[in-house]
Amino acid sequence: MGLHEEMEQIGRQARAAANALRSMTSALKDAALTNIAGRLRTSRDLLKRENRKDLEAGRAKGLSGAMLDRLELDDSRIEAMAAGLDAVVSLPDPVGEIVTQTVRPNGLRIAQVRQPIGVVGIIYESRPNVTADAAALCLKSGNACILRGGSESIRSNLAIAHLFVEGAVAAGVPEHAGQMVATADREAVGEMLRMDRYIDMIIPRGGKGLIARILDESRIPVVAHLDGVCHTYVHEDADLAMAKKICINAKLQRPGVCNAMETLLVHEAVAERFLPNLARALREGQCELRGCPRTQAIIECLPATEEDWRTEYLDRILSIKVVGSLSEAIEHVNLYGSHHSDAIITEGYTAAERFLDEVDSATVYVNASTRFTDGFEFGLGAEIGISTNKLHCRGPMALKELTALKYVIRGSGQIRE
Repeated sequence: MGLHEEMEQIGRQARAAANALRSMTSALKDAALTNIAGRLRTSRDLLKRENRKDLEAGRAKGLSGAMLDRLELDDSRIEAMAAGLDAVVSLPDPVGEIVTQTVRPNGLRIAQVRQPIGVVGIIYESRPNVTADAAALCLKSGNACILRGGSESIRSNLAIAHLFVEGAVAAGVPEHAGQMVATADREAVGEMLRMDRYIDMIIPRGGKGLIARILDESRIPVVAHLDGVCHTYVHEDADLAMAKKICINAKLQRPGVCNAMETLLVHEAVAERFLPNLARALREGQCELRGCPRTQAIIECLPATEEDWRTEYLDRILSIKVVGSLSEAIEHVNLYGSHHSDAIITEGYTAAERFLDEVDSATVYVNASTRFTDGFEFGLGAEIGISTNKLHCRGPMALKELTALKYVIRGSGQIRE
């Protein structure tokens, strides 16, 4: 069987599974997810063994430290995967939820009701946990899914997918509710993007190159974010001890993820007091600093270029700019940012509310690290992706974002005059 025929078969199987999932009870879906979480926990040695093969192959290919970090599975990350499934079980099933309900003067009762989207295609790189997170959210929301992970994590992904299918089938879920594309052939991505007969929505997770290709080639609606150029702005009335703690966390807690801080903005009134102390702590964390001319006059750092303000480093590199006002900070964020996650550190109510109102991003923070942009941290259970789209959904995507609304109209013989 050729690749095209193989992908067609996967698509047909997914559509059939989606039709069965649409009417599946919450209890059955939760039982399946509980089974899968248990299998992840009892198969840690298997998962780590398969993951080590991926890590060894990745090092041989010269993958970056950030990519290897995303790829690695250890006991804590396996437990986090299982805990994510437990959290999804505990959440209300969105399918069938009545969002609005009205009665028209003619007696028609009109409701908007959540329903599964159908078949969701997820194309992603590196992180094996996406396999479990995405499949679990799709199952709970009544969607079938087709997963295509990167070649660098293929052994880990296939092991997780096998455990998912085992646990789901044991509870009575169709075998093809969650399917992993087993080939590392890059053309499989192209095949998926042309499968609009079977797939209703594509969600990409990965580097800019992958997401740009998907946005360019897909015949299917895509929900995604292209970059994670995230900012933290330290306002003139900020608690500087708090600001230091938040900035270090936002940059260094896990530099290789999309919600890590890439640019720091500091008000000129506090820059000379704040930057030297912060710079010492960042250098201790092996972070390279790049700054505007005003920053360079305060701390030792490399010059920041125009391109730096637009760059998602995904590494221990930080751009710093001293600004003269809140207006300048907001303008910088909206001009150079990727509308993903941005934060202000301030003790002032007016400044905080203005930042929240005027920064055009999917998630906006006051006095907290951008690292919280994550479905699990938002109480959504696992997360299938983060969207900077303005249609359908924005921000961390979880159960409700994997449903569509339909109108349900109940009448008693009404006709239109």
